[in-house]
Amino acid sequence: MPSQTFPVNIGIDEASRAKIAEGLSRLLADTYTLYLKTHNFHWNVTGPMFQTLHLLFETQYTELAGAVDLIAERIRALGYPAPGTYSEFAQLSSISESPGVPKATEMIRLLVEGQEAVVRTARSIFPVVDEVNDEPTADLLTQRMQVHEKNAWMLRSLLEE
Repeated sequence: MPSQTFPVNIGIDEASRAKIAEGLSRLLADTYTLYLKTHNFHWNVTGPMFQTLHLLFETQYTELAGAVDLIAERIRALGYPAPGTYSEFAQLSSISESPGVPKATEMIRLLVEGQEAVVRTARSIFPVVDEVNDEPTADLLTQRMQVHEKNAWMLRSLLEE
């Protein structure tokens, strides 16, 4: 539901802003879920690659923590409330939780899947963003896709022998 106190008039109609905000809400949920999973794996990783993975996971969850703020602020700029509860994120996210403590290589595999899921969610928002010339959202989506595609590549490289 958009704010009715003072209407948003940025050159994008309300229906399009609502669609974009809905897509960004899914992106926010995916990003936050991946943040939580990556942070969990940072805490719990063990094995011969401990130091490498512990530091890599920290770098990635730190970047994700900043990203959730950027995504939520874009939703707000479009005139909509950003979701912010675990129950909302669970409903909106395409990334599932990982129960227990997987082995290090399984953690890597799960994080590759999570990184790629975020890319797919970001990419799915582009049609409406392009249609209404929402360049700020397009810029945000492009940046997020670049980060997640690079992270997926780096993680995937660790699985090669």
